[in-house]
Amino acid sequence: MYEAFYSIRKIYYLILAVSGVPFNLVAIVILSRGKCGLSTCTTRYLVAMAMMDLLVIITEVILWRISYYYFPGSFLDITPVCSFIDALSRAATDCSVWFTVTFSFDRFVAICCQKLKTKYCTEKTAAVVLATTGILLCLKNVPFYYLYEPGRIIDGVPWDCAIKPSCYTDPSWLGFDWFDKVLTPLLPFALILLFNSLTVRHILVASRVRQRLRGQSKGENHSDPEMESRRKSMILLFTISNNFILLWLVYVIDFLYYNIAGVNLSNYNDSEYIFQQVGYLLLNLSCCTNTFIYGATQSKFREQVKNAVKYPVTSIIQLMDNQNN
Repeated sequence: MYEAFYSIRKIYYLILAVSGVPFNLVAIVILSRGKCGLSTCTTRYLVAMAMMDLLVIITEVILWRISYYYFPGSFLDITPVCSFIDALSRAATDCSVWFTVTFSFDRFVAICCQKLKTKYCTEKTAAVVLATTGILLCLKNVPFYYLYEPGRIIDGVPWDCAIKPSCYTDPSWLGFDWFDKVLTPLLPFALILLFNSLTVRHILVASRVRQRLRGQSKGENHSDPEMESRRKSMILLFTISNNFILLWLVYVIDFLYYNIAGVNLSNYNDSEYIFQQVGYLLLNLSCCTNTFIYGATQSKFREQVKNAVKYPVTSIIQLMDNQNN
């Protein structure tokens, strides 16, 4: 069973890398052009999320996972190098998660807090929030560089990243592990559910009020651009946030299991280990799904993707026509 799962993971991470890099690059380029009908504030959050997703794919999937499966013994396995890659990967993952939280809060303010909206939902505020969040999360993940020790030393060079045994018993490391997991993803879970529930409640109340004012409660049918805009924002927000919750759920369950049951991670049996690794598979998958979400919920994004695909073909056809003429 373990051997079969090993082969599945090996293929899975390769597919994730091959698809994740171009998908996120396309999302970054298209969103950065600002032609998707989204506000500049929303666009900045979505671009930042796509950039962090791309960084997770590069660090966690390519430099960590694929390096392990396909290029064992490369310079990436030198202890200081793989320690740095792991710390950077964790920082990128944290940023990806918390940028989703800040995006959810921004949409909550835009929809539910009209007085605060004009001051908070601006491109400048988004830049400050994203930069501050990113810097703090990078600093928070510095200790992970010191989590590992060499697995072997060859000609004086430390190789491989083995977790220090003291990390499983040292109160400071255990406390930091709890802090890390609460910060990502337990607290984001709670905040996203809170913002979404408040947003839904506000939209439902506002929808009823507007329907009464516009006479729709009497059977008249009038279009309402304001409610249509809120509906599209709500679909995008809920799809992204609920996708995050579903794909991180197994990871959260595993964390709660080994803490409540008091199981040492190094003593996992095959079933427990596979369940843990499935959690990693799913949370890494979350870094490739946002592009699909944009395409599924935003018609103008799909239009821009089609134009990007058609552009090389039309350019070649025009070039051939010019040469023939």
